[in-house]
Amino acid sequence: MANRSVRPSDAWEALFRAQVSVMRDLREEFTGFGISMNEYDVLFNVYRAPEHRLRLRDLNRSVLITQSSVSRLVDRLVARGFVEKCDDESDARGTIVELTKAGVRAFRKAAGLHTRSIEDHIGRALTPEQQEQLYDLCMTLLRAHDGSAESPE
Repeated sequence: MANRSVRPSDAWEALFRAQVSVMRDLREEFTGFGISMNEYDVLFNVYRAPEHRLRLRDLNRSVLITQSSVSRLVDRLVARGFVEKCDDESDARGTIVELTKAGVRAFRKAAGLHTRSIEDHIGRALTPEQQEQLYDLCMTLLRAHDGSAESPE
């Protein structure tokens, strides 16, 4: 590959377009999981939290939808028995979202299928070295943006 000058806006546009393209395929594949991609995103963030419990305000910061959409989505997940809402003992105004056993099962089932789908899409397009570079670049961007990027492990 020849050395070339790429503007930040060009790099961003390429990253954004690639993400949108892959996400379209993943959303289509997600329809068979029994939960939506946005529901999965909420379950994913709560699952990663200690004891599968997360403050609603922290969940709002972590997902890719608006605060009002998160509240409605959490209410739907409560109705389906995947999460419970309870008062935050450390903040009288706060709410804790906690996965139920059914929520953990639903998340794990969808996560296995979702992970295999991502590995297929990314693994087909990028070498292991390129995957590592992509990870490092994205984590660098994330740290520069919010200063709090952590490894998902």
